[in-house]
Amino acid sequence: MTIPIVFAGTPDFAVPALNQLHAAEMIEIRGVISRPDKPRGRKKTLEPGPVKIQALELGYDVFQPAGLKKPEVMPWLEEKAPEIIVVVAYGGMVPPHILSFPKYGCLNLHPSLLPKYRGAGPIQWSIINGDETTGICTMYMSEGWDDGDVIYRQETPIGPDEDAGALHDRLAVIGAELMEQTILDVVAGTAPREVQDEAKVTWAPKIEPEHEILDWSKSAQDLHNLIRGLSPIPGAHTTLNGKRLKVYRSEVIQDNPSAAPGTVYDTSKGTIRVATGQDSLELLEIQPDGKKRMRAYDFLRGHVFEPGTALGR
Repeated sequence: MTIPIVFAGTPDFAVPALNQLHAAEMIEIRGVISRPDKPRGRKKTLEPGPVKIQALELGYDVFQPAGLKKPEVMPWLEEKAPEIIVVVAYGGMVPPHILSFPKYGCLNLHPSLLPKYRGAGPIQWSIINGDETTGICTMYMSEGWDDGDVIYRQETPIGPDEDAGALHDRLAVIGAELMEQTILDVVAGTAPREVQDEAKVTWAPKIEPEHEILDWSKSAQDLHNLIRGLSPIPGAHTTLNGKRLKVYRSEVIQDNPSAAPGTVYDTSKGTIRVATGQDSLELLEIQPDGKKRMRAYDFLRGHVFEPGTALGR
């Protein structure tokens, strides 16, 4: 006998979980809820999210209400009669009457080791803050923000040069497998339930434009972490001759140049070395304003830095 569920998700982070549960012998997905299509590009053409695209490919009924408080949501859920609603990066709050609707509640996948990094940007902030490990949690959803009781945690190391895009993809796969096991154990009555310790809560707020700016007075390691944490989206940036210069890949060079922080002091090896508050940073992959993302080596073939060129001014 299979476990009937409804899956709610929107972006690519949720696709591995959808695929995992689709393939699970003991789980029956009766429908998928996703956020409405968004206008994209210059022509503002409405485009579906990754979960909707994959769900339709798998043959599921996809429901896209303007919000989960809308009156049409409950009749749809009553028709599907799920015993669990699985929520993975859906992108909207789940109201109390839906949280309490399924027999076993609503389960959520969150890419951090809760209660650390509640909020919108746990993957980015774990890298920006220089953490060496992170992980993923399954939890019972509650009315608060990422404050539900934790079921399972799975820890994973963060590579010294791993960026947010790579970590995002790894956690999505780890989380997909963890969610399948969570569903089975919740229904079997063997799943643990741990109340989060409010004294240990930390926050991972949404990345704002001011977070994206490279402050060359900081250490090379801090700057490297920021670049990794914001790559590939939205990208950390500085300015070169008054124009924006995004930086996607870098390397910490443990030396002590005499130049002031932000000064390009060496381009002799096909890379761009910049003085910082501590050590220096080698820029490996950049995107000049109005151009495509490129290796620093390729950029230097058509650009000559004058001695003492300063970034961020």
